[in-house]
Amino acid sequence: MTMNDLSDRTPLNSPAAQRAGLDPARLAGMARAERAHYTAAHPRSAELARRSAAHWLFGVPLHWMNDWSTPFPLHVAQAQGCHVTDVDGHTRVDFCLGDTGAMFGHAHPAVTGAVSAQLARGSTTMLASADAAWVGEELARRFGLPQWQAAMSASDANRFVLRWIRAATGRRRLLVFNGCYHGTVDDVFVDLVDGRPRQRDSLLGQVHELTETTAVVEFNDLDALERELARGDVACVLAEPVMTNIGMVLPAPGYWEAAQQLVRRHGAMLVLDETHTISSGPGGYARAYGLRPDALVLGKPIGGGVPCAVYGFSAELAERAMRAKREAPPGHSGIGTTLTANMLALAAMRATLGEVATDAAYTHMLDTAQRVADGLRETIARHRLPWCVTQVGARCEFQFTPQAPRNGSEADAALDGELEQLIHLALLNRGVLITPFHNMLLACPATGEREVAQLLGAFDAVLGALRG
Repeated sequence: MTMNDLSDRTPLNSPAAQRAGLDPARLAGMARAERAHYTAAHPRSAELARRSAAHWLFGVPLHWMNDWSTPFPLHVAQAQGCHVTDVDGHTRVDFCLGDTGAMFGHAHPAVTGAVSAQLARGSTTMLASADAAWVGEELARRFGLPQWQAAMSASDANRFVLRWIRAATGRRRLLVFNGCYHGTVDDVFVDLVDGRPRQRDSLLGQVHELTETTAVVEFNDLDALERELARGDVACVLAEPVMTNIGMVLPAPGYWEAAQQLVRRHGAMLVLDETHTISSGPGGYARAYGLRPDALVLGKPIGGGVPCAVYGFSAELAERAMRAKREAPPGHSGIGTTLTANMLALAAMRATLGEVATDAAYTHMLDTAQRVADGLRETIARHRLPWCVTQVGARCEFQFTPQAPRNGSEADAALDGELEQLIHLALLNRGVLITPFHNMLLACPATGEREVAQLLGAFDAVLGALRG
């Protein structure tokens, strides 16, 4: 059985806890109590974890499933709407929502109905389905880009976009922001360490030096962005319009207006990865704030929980990409997989876009997330903790710093794995799930006043226990 590293050692004296003036001995005792409570309450999960450890690396089908704060992996029996029920019968309100994979709620009837009906008619043929035309039209209408392709995940979509743009531009270099996350795309795992680009130490099995073809600068730093672009060899800037995976980092006022001008002035392309920031509205962050990317990536949420992704191109980029393909020798392009754009995925996307991710649903999600963010701020202030809350649409996050971070380095400095895991486990034991990576929460169309009250009550209780 794999045991997670919510430490039993004494004292628990993490950096964020020190900054908040929290008592290390109290935190260590709280951690022991929360672990004991979880262990006693989950005998069936414990047994499944024991059996799984014999045949799955780290005891789970995907090692990320072991990144939660629990002493052993929690096993799920079902997930519906904004609730998850585990195999021991405990139902929790879910503000993680599969780290946006179920951003519009679990098992929405429109999606389950469409997928069930399509499954009875067949799931994959490597041919276009009857839903393809409608989905393409809706993607163009919502997101403002005329040409699209499908993928199985945002990782694949980002990887494929890089291939298309390198082929279309004849340029090799990619530019990303320090602390970024774009799935498992090799090229993006480059960080700034003491101001110098360095391949991320945590990347396993990498054999090519990524800094040769990937540039990295701090988010919100226009001077650094221009210095790299001025070299004239950057194919594209790949970015989330709001950084979300190192702790949320919002763009400074006017940043994207100026950054877009720099990208175009130096002949590069702008790719926006909106896998998380689609929380901003029906057309994502770019549509909500008037950005004009050359390419757009949409991942996890677009199929209502069914694995799929899409990426869109401007008319100019689409023409250059198609020309590159036509002029290339015959053979595999390195783009696409056999199950890409299967009939189940297209059915799920049509149901999600047509019946689930509606304007009305977004209005509810954004209003609910605002209430969550305001409630978190009020609770943090009442407990006199030096933390802040940031928000983008239906997504918000509390961070262990008084002021919202301005770049990836500041966001990274605010992270505190030990304190995060203690808070996450304490919330889980009080009936609330939040994302295991940093402190992110999402509101879905099914999240109501009762669920918000349960979250804020649990959060208040946990902060009270931290404070003593």
